[in-house]
Amino acid sequence: MARAMMLGLLVLLPMAAEAQRMLTLDSCRAMALRNNKQMGLAKMKQEVNAYTRKSARTQYLPKVNALGGYLWMSKEISILNDDQKSALSNLGTNTATKLQDALSPLTSALPAATQTKMGSDLAQFAGALDQVGAGIVDGFRTDTRNMFAGAVTVTQPVFMGGAVVAANKMADINEQMAANSLEMKRQGTLYNIDQAYWQVVSLRHKQTLAESYVALVKKLKADVQKMIDQGVATKGDGLSVGVRVNEAEMALTQVKDGLALSKMLVCQLIGLPVDEAITLADEESEGLPNNQNILITPSNLNYDNRPELKVLQNTIDLSKQATNVLKAGNLPQVLLTGGYAMTNPNTFNGFEKKFGGVWNLGVIVRVPVWNWGDVKYKVRASKVTTAMANLEMDEARELIELQVNQSNFKVNEAKKKLEMANANVANADENLRMANLAFKEGTASYTTVMEAQTAWNQAQSQLIDAEIGLKLSEVELQKALGTLQ
Repeated sequence: MARAMMLGLLVLLPMAAEAQRMLTLDSCRAMALRNNKQMGLAKMKQEVNAYTRKSARTQYLPKVNALGGYLWMSKEISILNDDQKSALSNLGTNTATKLQDALSPLTSALPAATQTKMGSDLAQFAGALDQVGAGIVDGFRTDTRNMFAGAVTVTQPVFMGGAVVAANKMADINEQMAANSLEMKRQGTLYNIDQAYWQVVSLRHKQTLAESYVALVKKLKADVQKMIDQGVATKGDGLSVGVRVNEAEMALTQVKDGLALSKMLVCQLIGLPVDEAITLADEESEGLPNNQNILITPSNLNYDNRPELKVLQNTIDLSKQATNVLKAGNLPQVLLTGGYAMTNPNTFNGFEKKFGGVWNLGVIVRVPVWNWGDVKYKVRASKVTTAMANLEMDEARELIELQVNQSNFKVNEAKKKLEMANANVANADENLRMANLAFKEGTASYTTVMEAQTAWNQAQSQLIDAEIGLKLSEVELQKALGTLQ
């Protein structure tokens, strides 16, 4: 039986160990960066801008297009009009009639047989000439009721007024802006997870403190109860101590609830289910890790490290390039064109019912002449937009400088609070020790012990707040300097 229980314990111990997931600050940061939805969106925007930049590069290259089409018409295109067709089709008959009219005075004196022979020959000549005329009419037919056409064209921009160059620069700037926005989201995510992490650590230490305080007041309640049993204390004294015990237990319950909610927030930030059982590495530590002691030096006092300022600078650069694109509207544009076109019927060989084509090469020049100042007004408006962006940049720089100074003051203030809290804890420990000793010797009342316990609890709580406050102020200073890594 004993061996079976031991085996069961050996099986359950690893399961209990796995039930609580141990997380360090670095692992929380990594998971938050990996699972943050805003970070994911920022990365997708960066990918979109990368493809946009590649698309802009193609504007320097020639474009090749293939065209094809079919057209049916109820009538064909005619080169000859109806009178010309009739004249050509009856060319022999009309000529023979005119010859016969012109020669009739001469042939009237000839014998009848001769006139008959001449009439027959003239009729044959007219018929042959009519056939020639009809052949000419047929030769001029286009037969364009069914038309097929196709072409392959190549267009190469030579000079577009600087619009293509400006568009490519804008694509580069947009990609940089996406990267800076991603960095801004990254630092914001790190800042939020650091705050949530140290909030959990603070509440966990306060829970331990609250449990210790509950144990102290319960011990005092037991001592007072003994005094009541011996007749040296009243029931009112016991009730007073009992109220203090209830207050301590209520404070412990509030701390536990706050700790549970803070852990839910950490789980949400790092992408775990909110009911996931987690333990942070610094929860059970005796003392918090040493602070980083960040110093502001000329090397890290570079406000250009702030991604917010980089994004504003990108906005200014975009506005300048947008002005260049608008200026291109007043400049000439030159393109080279070339290609191969073919039709059926073949218009290059007497409308032959075959495909026939021709190579072509040309230059297109577009010169704006007059647009009523449209481009000029747009350029002026764009320049004003750039000036506005510069003012926003200057204002943001001033606000960031103020933020850095405020964060630096908070760090120095947090250090002083930590020194004072350590001194208060030492005094509170000594005061509680002396009050307990005096109470045991009967030279002090239980109220003195309660006051000493309250002072000790407050000093310990202030020490935890001071330690966490220093860490949070240092994180805030790093974020203000743009160096939160």
